[in-house]
Amino acid sequence: MSTGHSGGSATDYIVHHLTNLTVGKGFWTLHLDTLIFSVVLGMVFFFVFRRAAVRATAGVPGGLQNFVEILVEFADRQVKDTFHGRSELIAPLALTIFCWVFLWNFMDLVPVDLLPLFAGWVGVPYLRVVPSTDMNATFGLSLTVLVLIIFYSFKIKGPIGYAREFLTHPFGPYLFPANLLLNIVELLAKPLSLSLRLFGNLYAGEMIFILIALLPWWIQPLLSWPWAVFHILIITLQAFIFMVLTIVYLSMAHEESH
Repeated sequence: MSTGHSGGSATDYIVHHLTNLTVGKGFWTLHLDTLIFSVVLGMVFFFVFRRAAVRATAGVPGGLQNFVEILVEFADRQVKDTFHGRSELIAPLALTIFCWVFLWNFMDLVPVDLLPLFAGWVGVPYLRVVPSTDMNATFGLSLTVLVLIIFYSFKIKGPIGYAREFLTHPFGPYLFPANLLLNIVELLAKPLSLSLRLFGNLYAGEMIFILIALLPWWIQPLLSWPWAVFHILIITLQAFIFMVLTIVYLSMAHEESH
């Protein structure tokens, strides 16, 4: 969605909207806008759910309590259907991932010129408002999932059991080099698939909104509103996929070796 575009070339406009607000150089470059919006959206999630928990009643629930209970039951049902181990962390983790990623994605529905315009008024040259269009954010979240996969694999199977699985599965102990290579590729493919799928879909969605903003103002509503409605389904689906795959990967980590 757009508030309109005027001045400058189309290339400059696109590059401006795809440039992060950064600090530092080289490997230590930080994308401040990604960090700020991620933290703010995380605080929004925390505040809303905490408010619902504090005001929860056994009587007739309000609209906020109903909404939160639906989300909690939704995440809990996915965990019960998919996760076959025992852990008190998985359901809250699944709920957090779904809501946080959805809020990341939802920022794509904010008019592309609106927040960068406000930022420009206070001297901020660049502002990229959708964290999930920044590969650093999606990789950071997926690497956290990878750490949990390795942690629970060691915890449930033990160091020896996990090493035996890595070296003997699926071709048997005599082909341990092939087993090791295959299992390393499989392990690394998990965070790659999580991060690149989310990044690719939201990056494409952002590009479409930016391209719509380059069109004459009178035609923008005819394209932006239908695409925004369709995009709501996409951002919800991407949050759901990220959550479900996380549950599946952690369920696999909880399966004991035999």
